[in-house]
Amino acid sequence: MPRWAVARVRGGGKKWFAPPVETGHSQHHMKSMTGYGRGECVREGGKVTVELSSVNRKQGEISVALPRELEVLEAQIRDLINRAISRGRLTARVAVHQAADRVAGRVQLNVPVAKAYLREFRRLGKELKVAGDVTLEMLTRAPGVFETGAEETVAEDYWPAVETALQQALAALVKMRVREGANLAKDLAARVAVMKKCATAVQKHAPRVQERYREQLRLRLLSAGVEAPAVADERMLKELVFFADRSDITEELTRLQSHFQQFQDCLKSPEPVGRTLDFLAQEMNREINTIGSKANDAEISQAVVTLKTELEKFREQAQNVE
Repeated sequence: MPRWAVARVRGGGKKWFAPPVETGHSQHHMKSMTGYGRGECVREGGKVTVELSSVNRKQGEISVALPRELEVLEAQIRDLINRAISRGRLTARVAVHQAADRVAGRVQLNVPVAKAYLREFRRLGKELKVAGDVTLEMLTRAPGVFETGAEETVAEDYWPAVETALQQALAALVKMRVREGANLAKDLAARVAVMKKCATAVQKHAPRVQERYREQLRLRLLSAGVEAPAVADERMLKELVFFADRSDITEELTRLQSHFQQFQDCLKSPEPVGRTLDFLAQEMNREINTIGSKANDAEISQAVVTLKTELEKFREQAQNVE
């Protein structure tokens, strides 16, 4: 494996959970964007190798490095890759290794062409009245006198071998992306579990905030010399309604729970979910920020700090998902 692939394979500096035991089909379909795969196919007179490496990228991007004689196959190669990979930056390197005796055995001397050159060179010498005969060196340098097999490579003949090697490399790459994806799914699920717990605690605590505010307001009015106001006191009611309205976080909590549910759906989806996770992270961030700005309470503020910390870790890991 080349050095340029190893650096990414080792996990890009991320701290992974221990990989789950592979039991055939995983309940998670999530794939990482990082991976490496290699394939080869031996054909008559040589070998074709394909190496693929992929790293994180918001959009899909494919770069293909091909020998000059196989450049016409690039569109077919891209088409195959696109069917297997939807997101990430992928580099494909295709190499053809020809057997030495094969190349030597395919060097041919084109005698009729050499004879034609000899005739033409002699005729030119007479016409220009230039002395000296035509040498063997002059003839061998003339285009088309020597033909080598390398120049006769027909790209389409190579396609079956290239396709076989590419399919092998893609299978290995996808396998690695699935394995890393299972680790990512585990990590993201752990983050969501912590956020869910926090949101539930906030939901339980929220009604007490209003109770406490009502009591503080009563005491404020008392100390201002208003004798034990009735609960129906108009000013107090207005103040309470205003506070309740300003600090109500029911909607935000409901939407947050809905985002957590959408994440569970993502875990079961066979489709690539990376972009959905990016969007969910943005939406969760919006709700958490609003809860933070509305909460007039130390306990809720503390829960919001935890929510934000976990969401940041969630967002970081989501950026690795295809």
